[in-house]
This record gives sequence, structure tokens and C-alpha cells, in this order.
Amino acid sequence: MQSDMVTIGAEGIDQDAIIRSAEKSVTRKRDDGTYEAAGIDGKTSVTPMQFKTDEAFLGFFLDSLRETAFVDISDFDIEEKRPRFSRALVRMKKTIWGLLKFYTYRLWSQQNQVNGLLLSAIEGIYDRHEEQVKQLEDRIAALEKTANKPTDA
Repeated sequence: MQSDMVTIGAEGIDQDAIIRSAEKSVTRKRDDGTYEAAGIDGKTSVTPMQFKTDEAFLGFFLDSLRETAFVDISDFDIEEKRPRFSRALVRMKKTIWGLLKFYTYRLWSQQNQVNGLLLSAIEGIYDRHEEQVKQLEDRIAALEKTANKPTDA
């Protein structure tokens, strides 16, 4: 929406070219699956209010925990997109990453252990409660069946 009273811009800046570049970038990232992988594609972003039942929400919540509980501590390619000094920058970044990895690997490994234990505990509690609910439902059904039988008195 454009207003006749306020114009935002700067001399020598082609606003249309910037918009076209941004749209092209968004299209490329959407096609590459970047947004989907990050969970910001509009399909995967979910709020608790979208679920009709508590069971549906808890199922989604546990699935999400299973997918994201562990920190990725694997190596990755270090690249430099700026052409100037790219070799030196890549070498410097690799050196810094090597030093950081030495200190952070143990921390992230321990965090993964804690996350795994917490996930197991939550799943165990969930499974135990599901079993208790099933047993209570079966018991109620049996009691209702007994209460509805005609008596021979």
C-alpha cells in the first residue's frame, strides 16, 4: 500500500529490483525446501488451539520432541560467499570452528543425553497414563454392563 503523503526510499536505489530479488530468493528457498526444513513454511507451524482433542495435541507434541530433542553436533562445510579474501576467511573460520568444537562437543553430547532421558521419561509417563485410562474405561464398561443386567429377585 502506497501513501501519497509519505515516500520511503533513497537516491540511486531501485526498489523494484530489490523486491524482485527478494521474491526470487523466496521462490528459490521455497522450491529448495528451506522453509519446510526450518518449520516456517506455513504448513508445519502449529498452535495448540488447532487441535480438536488433547490426544491429538499430545501426539503432535511427542512427535515434535522426537524430531528435535537432539542437537546436531556433526561437522559442516564452511564456505565463504564473499569473493574477497575468501581463502583466508575460510581458513580462519575453520581454525576457529576447530577450537570451538573442542570445547563444545562434550557439552552438546551431554545435552543430547539429557534431552534423550527427558524424552524417554515423558514418553514413559504418557504411555503409563494411556494404559491407566484404557484400564479405567474397560472397568467402567464392565460395571455398566453389570449394572444394566436384569436381576433375578
